[in-house]
Amino acid sequence: MELSWMSLQNHPTLSVAMSSVTFRIIHRLLQGLPLPKAVERDAFKSWKWRNLSVSLVHSLLTGPWAVTCVILWPDLLHKIHSFYTPLTYLLICVSSGYFIQDAGDIILSGQARASWEFLLHHALVTWCFLYGLYTKHYVAGAVIALFVEVNSIFLHTRLLLKLACAQASPLYHINKLLNLFTYVFFRLSAQFYITWYLLRHYATLDHAGYFLATMTLMNIMILIYFYRLLRADFLPRSRKHCAQNGTRNDKFVYD
Repeated sequence: MELSWMSLQNHPTLSVAMSSVTFRIIHRLLQGLPLPKAVERDAFKSWKWRNLSVSLVHSLLTGPWAVTCVILWPDLLHKIHSFYTPLTYLLICVSSGYFIQDAGDIILSGQARASWEFLLHHALVTWCFLYGLYTKHYVAGAVIALFVEVNSIFLHTRLLLKLACAQASPLYHINKLLNLFTYVFFRLSAQFYITWYLLRHYATLDHAGYFLATMTLMNIMILIYFYRLLRADFLPRSRKHCAQNGTRNDKFVYD
């Protein structure tokens, strides 16, 4: 056990690469599952469905994992810069591999221009996570940042339901309420807590300026997404749920 832990720390590149390959295998396996009729007729929606399905697997794995780690080791909240355990280190390896795989899927599928916001997000997250893996600093901060994946479970489910044109279903209405609650409690709270911690301990932390700039940019992004979410699901307006008469409508996938 001690040998495997030392190997993990000494070869984070290998661990991240193995995670990327694993998520790519999951992507291929999910291709064998049937698609909703509203999805299978459109190449973009078919790709988006599979991409979101892999993202959902990542969220189901890493969100509860991150919360469990903080429950087991509360020092993660108070020693963001220095504290970590083998299980938290492994978590960041796994999640880093996913973000690299997902970025590659977006680029290789020809969706880079349409998904530039996601690529920017993945780049910001990946460089922070890799910094933690190679320096052994801010691993705890990365774990707290993964609290957002609890919300992503419902966010990805919401988008999958929209792709399947199921906005009128009871499941969608229940999910949108859970999505709103977890967006505030897990996504916004986690991001703002890390930002507050960096500001409070700015003078004593390594490269705090770089991380604070990164967090500020990400905070702006999640607030914009929060507005889009409220506008799409809770503010009354005239909108069509699905494309009609063969007209392609990709915008709703991101709202």
